[in-house]
Amino acid sequence: MSVNITSNPLIDKLPPHLKQFIKPQNYEEYTPADQAVWRYVMRKNIASLSKIAHHSYLNGLNKTGISVDEIPSMYGMNRILKEIGWAAVAVDGFIPPNAFMEFQAYNILVIASDIRQLENIEYTPAPDIIHEAAGHAPIIANPDYAEYLRRFGKIGCKAISSKRDYDMYEAVRSLSILKEAYNTDPKDIEQAEKKIEELQNQKENPSEMALIRNLHWWTVEYGLIGTVEKPKIYGAGLLSSIGESEWCMTDSVKKLPYSPNAAFQDFDITKPQPQLFVTPDFAYLCQVLEEFADSMALRKGGHRGLAKLIESQNLGTIELSTGLQISGIFTRMIKNEDNEVIYFETKAATALSYREKELIGHGVGAHPNGFRSPLGKLKGINLAIENMSPRDLKAYNFYDGEYIEFEFESGITVAGNNITGMRNVKGELILIQFSECTIKYKEEYLFKPEWGTFDLAVGKEIVSAFSGPADDNSFDLVTHNTSSTTVKRKYSEKEIELHSLYQSVKNIREGKNTKFSLEATFDILEKDHPDDWLLPLEIYELVYDKNSIFASLVLNHLENLKTKRPKIKHLINSGLKIVDKAYIV
Repeated sequence: MSVNITSNPLIDKLPPHLKQFIKPQNYEEYTPADQAVWRYVMRKNIASLSKIAHHSYLNGLNKTGISVDEIPSMYGMNRILKEIGWAAVAVDGFIPPNAFMEFQAYNILVIASDIRQLENIEYTPAPDIIHEAAGHAPIIANPDYAEYLRRFGKIGCKAISSKRDYDMYEAVRSLSILKEAYNTDPKDIEQAEKKIEELQNQKENPSEMALIRNLHWWTVEYGLIGTVEKPKIYGAGLLSSIGESEWCMTDSVKKLPYSPNAAFQDFDITKPQPQLFVTPDFAYLCQVLEEFADSMALRKGGHRGLAKLIESQNLGTIELSTGLQISGIFTRMIKNEDNEVIYFETKAATALSYREKELIGHGVGAHPNGFRSPLGKLKGINLAIENMSPRDLKAYNFYDGEYIEFEFESGITVAGNNITGMRNVKGELILIQFSECTIKYKEEYLFKPEWGTFDLAVGKEIVSAFSGPADDNSFDLVTHNTSSTTVKRKYSEKEIELHSLYQSVKNIREGKNTKFSLEATFDILEKDHPDDWLLPLEIYELVYDKNSIFASLVLNHLENLKTKRPKIKHLINSGLKIVDKAYIV
């Protein structure tokens, strides 16, 4: 039976467009071999990370209820995470970056519930429960780091992506699935890697999402803390990689002081990182994040912000100086010689909001074919409509039910019947509706009477531009379809037999009944599964101190495996050192 994730009230508060990514953990699908992979990595981590990880990591393992011996259940994690103000949900592999970060803004840890194959035990480009639960979860028990994650999510989910970002997300997701799928054709992997390389080689200025994703990578995933000379690990990618966590501490990996410049350092998810960044403390992470946020369209607005939304070809929002928010797919702007936006357009469904709440009568049903409006000050009086006093409005004939003509400084003219207006909480006009309206710029008609009523967005400038809608309820966002899904492995009879052997050893270790003794299990293993290296390690763990002939047989088998399979020699050696601290490599 699937494990339902219903144990944390934070999850119930999520909007539908995020809930669509949540899936059951399906705990019963983890095989005994999967449990052994988890246990090996965790035991290895505890042995090595106690010396090289930030102290918050080991403390957090206890606080978050993550066991060394068993893959954690979401139910158990949520019950304990609730105590530190967080929750966890299971998802299917990679999800879109904006959604991933928005989960963080809600204090939700996103966990890819699949687990890496034994062949990828040291590192996998695919997100898995070792990376997420064993890497991310423990460190969020540190309040300063947890606040950084939340703040990062709140800012990051507003970052504007380029079309290439969306293509790269799909390409990386496909590659990660192929690499974790059983018996994938190497040609398919090669083709997927080539697609990523092609996208990486496309020359374009990095988007906000690309830059903030870099910051996320060099901190949350691959961050070091302390001094450049003596750093400690806190990044989940390093904490969950038993190979790279040790290698990154050598002189082979360059250590650099963390700064906003890290946003411009790209990374390759398929390879170990040649350099890492060191933050002096968690508070400094927030300082750099705020400095980066000050450069974003979210806080800058203007023509550059609108240009980013147009280039993204996706749903976004601009906020005007009156607080009016327009959400849609932006397609066009006109600028004056000072690069000020004097006109904009959206296509298709558009909604108007104020303070993240949709204006009554101005949802997508009222604007199904887009929205357009001039912006700026009025000609001759150097005054924006929003700054007009009641006396000014009267003087310039801004009466409900009256015909009016006026011209912006930009040269855009407006003529029509003033039907009504809407005001913000300050009493400023934010929207004026016209009938029989004509809007013209130079020789171009921007709006004609036969097109219907016209809603003029009142505002002299764009103060903010960001990804997504102002009000999540304005649009049907529960429509995400990925081009690929993770592949559920089907096991052969021989593999199922091997899993039963793993289960037998687990039962013996836990003092439970089993149909096989350790000796019988080992006999079958030697005969039918001679290449498996993890199960003989688990057997040796139970007998190494017995000074018996059987213990010598198992150890001899492992020594032969090291000769037979030199690529896994270091993994066997590590396992033997964990089991028997007196073992000499």
